[in-house]
Amino acid sequence: MEEMDIDGASKPKACEQEKEKGKPIVALLVGAPASGKSTFCENVMRASSRPWVRICQDTINNGKAGSKPQCLKSAAASLKEGKSVFIDRCNLDKDQRVEFVKLGGAEVEVHAVVLDLPAKLCISRIAKRTRHEGNLQGGKAAAVVNRMLQNKELPKLSEGFSRITFCRNETDVDAAVNTYAAVGPSDTLPRGCFGQKDPNAKTQLGIMKFLKRPHETNTQDLVPSQPTEEKGPCGKTQETVSSSSGMANQKIKVSEDPVPSSISQDDSDVPTLAFPSISTADFQFNLEKASDIIVQKVEEFMDKLGNARLVLVDLTERSKILSLVRAKAAEKNIDSKRFFTFVGDICQLYTKGGLRCNVIANAANWRLKPGGGGVNAAIFNAAGAALETATMDRAKTLHPGNALVVPLPSTSPLYHKEGVTHVIHVLGPNMNPNRPNCLDNDYIKGCKVLEDAYSSLFKGFLSVANTQVSLPRSSGSILSGPSKLENKISGTKTKSWAPCLQALYNIAMQPEKHDKQVLEASDDFVVINDMYPKAKRHLLVLARIKGLDCLADVHKEHLHLLKIMHEVGLRWTDKFLGEDASLVFRLGYHSVPSMRQLHLHVISQDFDSKHLKHKKHWNSFTTAFFRDSVDVIEEVNDHGKATILDDNKLLSMELRCHRCRSAHPNIPRLKSHISNCQDPFPAELQKKGRLVPAQTNSGIEP
Repeated sequence: MEEMDIDGASKPKACEQEKEKGKPIVALLVGAPASGKSTFCENVMRASSRPWVRICQDTINNGKAGSKPQCLKSAAASLKEGKSVFIDRCNLDKDQRVEFVKLGGAEVEVHAVVLDLPAKLCISRIAKRTRHEGNLQGGKAAAVVNRMLQNKELPKLSEGFSRITFCRNETDVDAAVNTYAAVGPSDTLPRGCFGQKDPNAKTQLGIMKFLKRPHETNTQDLVPSQPTEEKGPCGKTQETVSSSSGMANQKIKVSEDPVPSSISQDDSDVPTLAFPSISTADFQFNLEKASDIIVQKVEEFMDKLGNARLVLVDLTERSKILSLVRAKAAEKNIDSKRFFTFVGDICQLYTKGGLRCNVIANAANWRLKPGGGGVNAAIFNAAGAALETATMDRAKTLHPGNALVVPLPSTSPLYHKEGVTHVIHVLGPNMNPNRPNCLDNDYIKGCKVLEDAYSSLFKGFLSVANTQVSLPRSSGSILSGPSKLENKISGTKTKSWAPCLQALYNIAMQPEKHDKQVLEASDDFVVINDMYPKAKRHLLVLARIKGLDCLADVHKEHLHLLKIMHEVGLRWTDKFLGEDASLVFRLGYHSVPSMRQLHLHVISQDFDSKHLKHKKHWNSFTTAFFRDSVDVIEEVNDHGKATILDDNKLLSMELRCHRCRSAHPNIPRLKSHISNCQDPFPAELQKKGRLVPAQTNSGIEP
């Protein structure tokens, strides 16, 4: 998971990523001609400190078009030299990618960057461009693009990629450029899929139609097709367009499954089970019968759910089981706010789909082991080794028709990224003669097993929901504002914090259990290094009072503590300045922290750090979102509370140098500038001891 917090300090990270730094990367560019692959490579290579080599099949043969084997040979040679490589070719189907994926291994990561831009944009570009290095230009080339896009096959992690980034518009492309440009020689990127709602999609918005004789097409001939309406599954309207380039009257679906109205920001505290179809395609169970049983069992449990929700999930909106269940649930008038279907990856429902689910179901195998394919492999992979260990502690095998509830350890990525607290393994009936426990098409027994499986699943979920009333049920508070669950603590309202946001609180309350992290501790405070520092020197001074979760909880009775924390911060800056007198520090608080427990940042103003990667990182320390400690102390003394600037616009402001205030397009460019900028700091920062260079006295008495 990329650092989503503005504090960055103590969010859990998969330890595997920490061990795999510095690996060369093979990054396959996937996209139609004119989607911007070459420009992407050039922009990254221009800004990156990592050694990259662009391998383009159009120029591989001494500046002329070459072959795939030549590209493979050149890539292997560059990797051997420790360089990372961009494979700049279309790579639009799995067969074209497979040999390049094999370049990966224990010491080389393989990524895919998919430039899945609207076809009309690519076609417009290619029709207008001239002097292309591969001579693919003009109206004839546009027809080629249109044909290629009809048959594209988007990459999947199962092909062997460790990371796939999908770019669906130019904003996504710019973000991907910034991400890769910021990867230094010793850095690594989080694994997984980023940016794609439906990895099985083959068509895009905006396919253009051509004249019946595409070889005569020129730029003026390119006109948008007229959309028509067609009724899709369950009577949904979908927009289609026609293409005349050799595929007469081909209809291309461009609508997406609507987000259920039941998903809202107000549901962050609702127990929710996300489950796939237990009778998976691999088990070859009749879908009509399976959908009948799902709806039947949901209806039976509806009265027992209380405010809890059930969500049937599948990867693609073309899923037949989703269509069948939706229609049958509507016929039964089942409450669509408490049971609905959802299109998405069950391992990324919150981060990719905004759906908060504290429990997910796994269509497991009888051995309760990772492997195979589909949902089982995906969930074990996403949850990491923690899930397998926790599962084996509870059972070694699972019989058809049964479910096993497994509490997910907080070390699991699914726990701290997605807010999943439990995984329920379920084994359904099998009609596949090549799999264990085949029922030989005995649907009387098979239906009974499937009914038992869903009953066991829903009972297991209810047992979890009934014991988690007082706990945060999702990671919703990671990216959203305060939950509706509010408790009076020390006379203040405090939001419900997800488990992954409790690290600082745990250290503050029990520093003796974190002796390797704690630099200094007293009855009032704890000092630690920021785990992901945004500068050469970056400390956190944690308050040790329960209920003092953030700056909004601070009142006049806490004034003495604020002064103590400030003095502790100054003492540490004196130590650092003794080691490097060129450093300059600021001491302050984030207006709205992303980690629980009031903490003071002591941060040097060089901002020389590989962990400073995102706009929100920069703006959280260089805009009014960052409240200087001296100002907070003054405001609390005069008014009994500090001013809180809870405005997301501050975090999304343009990137400006904190010295000269010049604007910069991305983090790499900004970092390059600030490493050389010698302008004085703004006059306002030089007042009242907001900046702490050598021999500066705050004038604050504890």
